[in-house]
Amino acid sequence: MDAEGLGWLLVPLQQLVSWGAAGAMVFGGVVPYIPQYRDIRRTQNAEGFSTYVCLVLLVANILRILFWFGRRFEAPLLWQSVVMIVTMLLMLKLCTEVRVANELNLKRRVFAAADNKDEARAPPRRSYLDFDPQHFWHWNSFGDYVQCVLAFTCVAGCVTYLSIDSALFVESLGFLAVLTEAMLGMPQLCRNHRHQSTEGMSIKMVLMWTSGDTFKTAYFLLNGAPLQFSVCGLLQVLVDLAILGQAYVFTRHPLKPAPHAAHPASAKAL
Repeated sequence: MDAEGLGWLLVPLQQLVSWGAAGAMVFGGVVPYIPQYRDIRRTQNAEGFSTYVCLVLLVANILRILFWFGRRFEAPLLWQSVVMIVTMLLMLKLCTEVRVANELNLKRRVFAAADNKDEARAPPRRSYLDFDPQHFWHWNSFGDYVQCVLAFTCVAGCVTYLSIDSALFVESLGFLAVLTEAMLGMPQLCRNHRHQSTEGMSIKMVLMWTSGDTFKTAYFLLNGAPLQFSVCGLLQVLVDLAILGQAYVFTRHPLKPAPHAAHPASAKAL
């Protein structure tokens, strides 16, 4: 086969590989959350998953979309942010429904054990409009999360619109977006350290985090993405490895429960 014939074959192949890589970038980021979503639905227990992971990803991807208006980057990275925002909202909806239902069931069991004839009341409503730091991102209604995200988007969008002509602001916005995403695993890392356990956390999810972040970082480097993307991608890989290290250590050396200590049924994840 001559060079011209070989080139005719390689060009479509390269295009196919490019499309595959772009598709992996758009949808690959949400794959790690599929096993976690299924585990929560199956067990009706969301305590092992920190919803602050959703907060980190929502903020990071909203800021990344705003960064795109100031400095255009590849379309797959933009669509990845849109897909991730939708996925995190779905995770929040499920976690909120499961947590509120479990709190109500716990109250009903307490009332039944006490032979109280009064009907168990629903858990006290907590809203983001209460501005209570103690219950921040731990509200009773999924609508509160949506309103909070919309409020943040509007404020950040207005600031970006007013400062879009400043190169320093745009670059700082991009760095803040990817730095926030780089801290994705920190809520889970802190929760695991606090409880000295990884019970309820999907190891498959963390393994997919690690493989996905490694692929993503390589994609950034090979495609000449802004420097912020590559640096923060490396940070994400390091945090993922730290979480896997926790899973290994806590599995081999589990924390012995204190005698006669009551285990809270609805402990707040970080």
